[in-house]
Amino acid sequence: MNVVLYTVSGIAPVLFLSVLAMAQPPVWDRAHELYQRTEYQQSLALLLPEAHKDAPTLGLIGQNYFMLAEYKKATEAFEKAVAFAPNDSELHHWLGRAWGRRAETSNPFSAPGFASRARQSFEKAVALDPSNHEAVNDLFDYYLEAPGFLGGGLQKAEQIAALIARDNPAEGNYAQAQIEDKRKEYDAAEQHLRRAAELAPKEVGRVLDVAMYLAKRGRYKESDAMFDEASRMAPASPKVWFERASAYIKGRRKLGEAKELLERYLRSPLTPDDPPRERAEELLKKIGA
Repeated sequence: MNVVLYTVSGIAPVLFLSVLAMAQPPVWDRAHELYQRTEYQQSLALLLPEAHKDAPTLGLIGQNYFMLAEYKKATEAFEKAVAFAPNDSELHHWLGRAWGRRAETSNPFSAPGFASRARQSFEKAVALDPSNHEAVNDLFDYYLEAPGFLGGGLQKAEQIAALIARDNPAEGNYAQAQIEDKRKEYDAAEQHLRRAAELAPKEVGRVLDVAMYLAKRGRYKESDAMFDEASRMAPASPKVWFERASAYIKGRRKLGEAKELLERYLRSPLTPDDPPRERAEELLKKIGA
């Protein structure tokens, strides 16, 4: 059950850097550094033995479990963290993400309850801090994708999109593109994606959004031109390599080049903001590499 979508321009998980996480002891600092290098098991090995786990420690434990796809353990850690810091927007946001992933990966009987908890956590995060843009974006995605009986709906999504546009016109256009695509107004969706790229000319993610959308519509020549532009903007960006390879594989074309891009991606030093290595490995398996 897909209730939370993560996009190139908006999505990738943000770091847990609340006020509570400042001036942490050396163990937390070392564990956070390992997390930043995507060495999640090693980070957990430092954090789990700690006798007294405060909200930042529990939050970082939850993030590590989330990145390892241990969503039940992530949920448990974030709930404990929220109990220590009930007014921390970022913790509620991460808790929502964990519930959302559990909804996506659970059986049909459990998924609706998990999805509702994801929505409640996102709404709480936004209520606590309307400037928490990642939480606002995830709440938008929830409203866009979830059915009405789970609290979703296009009308709610449109209201959030309007709020997003006030603070970030480029992101607002991206959100409106998702709404138009949902309505099957594909030309309008493309126009909003191109407008987002115009409004944020230095953000390679906006160009990737257009490239991937054109590929999805089967307009491969135009898509390749946009991927070329993204490569010129950020020639050493692992995310550009990954998304280009993913688009090739979905279109069942240029599989040799896709393989090379994914292998380069897997050799690169990644961060939590990049797609997980496991996703690149899964794509390689799809093409028999």
